[in-house]
Amino acid sequence: MDILGINLELKKVTDKELRFIIYDEDRHSLPNLLAKLALRKAGVVYAAYILEHPMVSYPEVVIRTDGSIHPLKVLSEVVEEAKKLVEEFLEKFNEALSSASKERI
Repeated sequence: MDILGINLELKKVTDKELRFIIYDEDRHSLPNLLAKLALRKAGVVYAAYILEHPMVSYPEVVIRTDGSIHPLKVLSEVVEEAKKLVEEFLEKFNEALSSASKERI
């Protein structure tokens, strides 16, 4: 499965657990963000990523719930939240750049 140029491999999907591998050169940023945001969600009992070896493996993201919410629903919510965070960051960053440019003139 390919999403926005990032190849994903689903390893396991149950009512309480989701495991998938992210095939991307940046082996920490995205899986770390997804796991941290997932941990904030009600019903999530475990969220982390496993990287067996930083040079030869890719991260496997694990999301486990207590069954009150499906892990795919958690992932969907987390991806939307991450998008909003990136949009907010870019907006504030661009405002800061614009402000800095005006100060130099």
